[in-house]
Amino acid sequence: MLTRAPRTRRPPRSRWLAGLVALIIAALALTGCTQAKKVPAEQRAAQAYLDALGAADVAAAGQRTTDAATATAAITRSLARLSEFGSGLRGSLRVTGLTERQPGSATANYEASWQLPGLSTPWRYTGTLTMVKQAEDWRVSWAASAIHPRLADGSHLALKRSQPVRAALQDSSGAPLFRPTPVVTVGVNPSAVQDLSSLAARLAAVPQLQTTAGEISSAVAAAGKTQFVPIITLRRPAYEQVKPQIYNLPGTQFQSESRLLPPSPNFARPLLGSVGAATAEIIEDSRGQVQADDLVGLSGLQRALDPQLRGTPGVDVYSASDADATLGAKLGTVAPPVAGKPVRLTLERAVQAAADATLDAESRPASIVALQPSTGRVLAVANSASAPGNIALTGQYPAGSTFKIATYAAALQADPALTAGTAVDCPPTITVSGRTFQNHDEVEHGRIPLTAAFGYSCNTTAIDLGMKLPPGALAETAGRLGLGGDWKLPVPAFSGSIPATATGTEQAAEAIGQGKVLVSPLLMASMAGAAATGASVAPSLVAGQQAAPGPALDARVRTELNALMRAVVAMPGATGHALNDLPGQLRGKTGTAEFGTDTPPKSHSWFAGVRGDLAIAVFIYGGEDSTTGAVPLTEQFFTKLP
Repeated sequence: MLTRAPRTRRPPRSRWLAGLVALIIAALALTGCTQAKKVPAEQRAAQAYLDALGAADVAAAGQRTTDAATATAAITRSLARLSEFGSGLRGSLRVTGLTERQPGSATANYEASWQLPGLSTPWRYTGTLTMVKQAEDWRVSWAASAIHPRLADGSHLALKRSQPVRAALQDSSGAPLFRPTPVVTVGVNPSAVQDLSSLAARLAAVPQLQTTAGEISSAVAAAGKTQFVPIITLRRPAYEQVKPQIYNLPGTQFQSESRLLPPSPNFARPLLGSVGAATAEIIEDSRGQVQADDLVGLSGLQRALDPQLRGTPGVDVYSASDADATLGAKLGTVAPPVAGKPVRLTLERAVQAAADATLDAESRPASIVALQPSTGRVLAVANSASAPGNIALTGQYPAGSTFKIATYAAALQADPALTAGTAVDCPPTITVSGRTFQNHDEVEHGRIPLTAAFGYSCNTTAIDLGMKLPPGALAETAGRLGLGGDWKLPVPAFSGSIPATATGTEQAAEAIGQGKVLVSPLLMASMAGAAATGASVAPSLVAGQQAAPGPALDARVRTELNALMRAVVAMPGATGHALNDLPGQLRGKTGTAEFGTDTPPKSHSWFAGVRGDLAIAVFIYGGEDSTTGAVPLTEQFFTKLP
C-alpha cells in the first residue's frame, strides 16, 4: 500500500505579501542609511557653512572657514547691508554637487536663495566654494567670493534702490498736471562770503527771494564752511529775472536741477501739494516702505495719493568697498522697479486757471471753489498766497447771509403757502429774547415780496422766518443741502456743522448764518449747487469716485429757491446786482459774516452761486462787505473763464 508524504501548508497569500513588503522596506532603509553615510565629508562641511550663512550665524560660518576672524567680519558687513530695509533676513543655500575632487581639496557647487526684509521676491544666484582639508577637518578656503561668486576681497554686498517712474496726477482730460520743470536754487557758499552782513542785506532786498537779512545770517552762521545754504528755489524764468541782481554777489551759489511741478507756482496750491525727497517723518510713518532719498509726495494730493503714484522701487545688489562703501559692480537685481499708476482728478485746467488768476493779486486770505453740482465733481480749488493752508476745503467759518439759502429753503418746505411773491416785512431791527438783531446799516424796506427780502439780504426777515420753523427744521434742511455730509475725499475737508436744535437768540443767529453755524467754502459751493439742482451730491476730487445724489428737495421748494437766488443778481439794488451783466443766468447769495470780539465786529465776505452746471463759492477772510469784497472777485472769476 502506497503512502503519501504529508503536504506542506503554504501561508495565506496576504501574509506572504506583507512579509515581502516588510523585506523591501527594510532593504530601502538600509540602502538609505548606507547612502547617507556615503555623503562626502567635504560636502557635509560645505553645507554646514552654507547653513550657518543662511541663518545669519556669522560666528559659526566663520569657524567653518580657513580664516575665522576675517570671514566673520566680512560676513557681518554683507549681511548687515542686506538687512538695510528691515529685520528678518534669511537664506536657503544648498550644495548641489562636488567637482574637482582631490585628496585634500574639492569644489562645492551650491545654489542660494535669500529672502530680503521688505521684499517679496527672493534673490537667487549660484556659486562655488573651494574646500580644503586641514588636519582632519574640511573647511571653506576663505575669500569674499565665498559669500557671492563675484565679490572681490576688500568688498561686501550692498543694496541700492532703483526709483520707479512716478505716475502723474492728471486733470479731468487726462493730461499730466506735473511735469519736469527746470529750477534754480539760490543759496550761499559760506566759504566764499566776504561780508555776511552786506550779502544778507543785498539778498533780502530782492522781493522774489522772500527772505530777510536775519534769516540769511542765522542760516549761514549755523552751517559749516563747506555747506551749501539754500535760500529759495525758483523756476528758471523767475531766476532769470533776479539773476542780474544777485549772480555776482560774493558768496552766492546756484544749483540747477529739474523738479516735478504744476503748470504755474500758484496752480491749485496747496491742494495738489509737492514732490521731493522723503522727510524723516514720512520715512518713519512708512514702516519701511520709504527710504532716504526716495521721491515721494510731500503734501496735498501728492502725499495723500502717494502709495498709488509712487510705485514700487526696485532693488539691486552691488559690491561695495570696505574702505569707503563706494558702490562697485552690480551683482544682480532682486526686484525691478514698478511704475506708479496715474490718478485722474476732477479739476478742469481752464476753471482752475481762472480761479488762480483771480486770486493772484488778492493780498487777504481768500479762496475760490468751483464744482459741478450735477455730479459733485470739484473743478477748481484756489487759495490766495496769504491763506493759511487749504482754507478752501478745511476752513471753518461762519456763513453769514449765504446761509439764508438754507433758512429760506426750510421756510418754503415748512409753509406750502409761502412763495417767492409772498409779501413779508423787512423792518430795520428785530428783537428775540431780549437781543436786538439788525439789517446792515439798519436799512428798512417795509413790506416787500419774499424775493426782494432775499435780494436785499434782510436779516430781520430771515430771523422772523427762522423763528417760525419747527424744532430741528433748519438743521434738517441744511443737511439736505449737504451740510454735515460724509464726504470721502483723499484730503481733509470740512462739511460744516450746526446744532441739531436751537432756541431763542441762538435760533435767531443761526437763521442768518451766525451763532454756531460753521461752513467751508467747499460746503457753500455744494449748498448753492444743491439749491439749484434740488439734491446734494457729495463733492469728489478723483474721477470715477462720484457719489449718488442725496435726498431731494421738494420740487416746489427748488423752483422758488432758484427764483430767490436769481433775484440777488437780477434785481436792481440787490446785494449781487453788480454781477448782472455777466452772461448766463447767474444766481446766488451774498454774505457778510461777523466774527471775533471787536466792536464793531470784523466780517468775512462771501458769495455762493450757480451758473448752468457750475457752482462756486468765493470767500475773503476779513473781507467785510460782500459788495466790495467777494462780489468783485466773483465777477473777475467769471470774466476770466474761457
